[in-house]
Amino acid sequence: MSHREYPAAGREKTFFGHPRGLAVLFGTEMWERFSFYGLQGILLTFLTASVLQNGLGLSDTVAVPIASLYSGAVYLTSLPGGWLADRVLGARRAVLIGGVIIMCGHISMAIPVEGPGLVFFGLFLVVLGSGLLKPNISVMVGRLYDGDSDARRDSGFSVFYMGINLGGFLGILVTPYLAGDDRWHLGFGAAAVGMALGLLWYVRGWSRLTNTGIGPSRPLEGAERGKVVRVVVIALVATAVAVAIWAATGTLTLSTVPTVVTVLSIVAAVWYFVYIFGQAKDVTPAEKSGLRAYVGLFIASVVFWMLYLQMGSILTAFASNSVDLDSWGFHLPAGGVQNFNSIFILIFSPIFGAIWLKTGTGFGTAYKFALGVGLTGLSWVFLGWLQGRADGGVLVALGWMVVVYLLLTWGELCVSPVGLSVTTQLAPSTLKGQLMGVWFLGPAVGTPLGGQAYAFLVPRVGEQAFFYILAGLAILTAVVLALFSPALHRLMGQGGHGPDAVMETPPEPRPR
Repeated sequence: MSHREYPAAGREKTFFGHPRGLAVLFGTEMWERFSFYGLQGILLTFLTASVLQNGLGLSDTVAVPIASLYSGAVYLTSLPGGWLADRVLGARRAVLIGGVIIMCGHISMAIPVEGPGLVFFGLFLVVLGSGLLKPNISVMVGRLYDGDSDARRDSGFSVFYMGINLGGFLGILVTPYLAGDDRWHLGFGAAAVGMALGLLWYVRGWSRLTNTGIGPSRPLEGAERGKVVRVVVIALVATAVAVAIWAATGTLTLSTVPTVVTVLSIVAAVWYFVYIFGQAKDVTPAEKSGLRAYVGLFIASVVFWMLYLQMGSILTAFASNSVDLDSWGFHLPAGGVQNFNSIFILIFSPIFGAIWLKTGTGFGTAYKFALGVGLTGLSWVFLGWLQGRADGGVLVALGWMVVVYLLLTWGELCVSPVGLSVTTQLAPSTLKGQLMGVWFLGPAVGTPLGGQAYAFLVPRVGEQAFFYILAGLAILTAVVLALFSPALHRLMGQGGHGPDAVMETPPEPRPR
């Protein structure tokens, strides 16, 4: 595919009044989300299903950290994925290569062979490919509107997020039903077909993307290339040596891998903040005040993601073990319960958007964060109560899960889109890309941390106490954040930004 010039994107408005390239990216992302959330909908139940049911027969305390790691690692790989697009590949080729890697990962998981080797290799490929595709396809949507008004750009992103919501809903709806109780590889195959359809749509619409995303925006210079090659080689050698040592000593197990990656995620987050503040020498003191306020919001977001992004792991395990999935007159697969979130996102996104616009500066960003984290904690209090009923030998009616997911969704709508908005507001002009990378580290740290907490606490205190402990952590975080909100808003004000970050575009059914 050549780098030849195409007509300017803004001249063609044939997809809901937007550039034709938006239709290409809409369909590609819809099918990628179908594959991602489709896999998430069956991964935990596959890991815990018995060998007689063609599963891996893992215990919940081993399987939950693995499923949580899958949900969170995508956000960690988004950082190098974005860098590769900016400096080496260009966004367009990064999306294509990422999609191919994702498809190969799903195909690897769909091959019906004994042993978990191909399954975990496939998971690794899906995470790797998502790191290339996920951040860069959103970048391409934004570049379709270079030179256009902000209102038109926001409208375009709203259309794009419709594709995300639709793909996630269909993936969770279709894949668990195909997989059933023992047809897991059929479900993995459906995810592969979904990504293949997305790639076909992307390649066929290549010319409609005009010049969007062709080539890296800031290519590596000659001296930089040598330095990067050396760093990559050293990192690969160090990783290979570490893996060899762990394998030889017997310490590399299904339990230790999520632990290692969780630690690496925390180290990456700390290093990234140190790096950001190190680069802040070129920004004004007022902007540094805004960055200090952002640290508090980031910590709160980690706690939020720690609970919220367990839908594909802890909440699926709860649904599988403790919920009457036949109570509505038909059987709902355990992974399919997650679709309550997708439905509520579609219903409540415009409502919350209108609320934030109406309240304006009267209800600041930090208060919204506190409310969202508090609602998420309240949903886990409810889960603890339901777990107590299940421990008494009573299967929980499916309708109670509607309440849990309703509270989780309200919490998301207070945190996720507002967090994206305040990230762009508080970032100095020279650090916008880096600070957005920091935002993605929130789920990268919080999600596997929640899985690790499950593996550590449940064998010691039981599931009900585990739910209450994490709920207490979230509610305590919300209270502390609410108390410090006036101080944080003053810091934001010193940074030249008001406390009124509002939701401009509806979010995905789960982060970003």
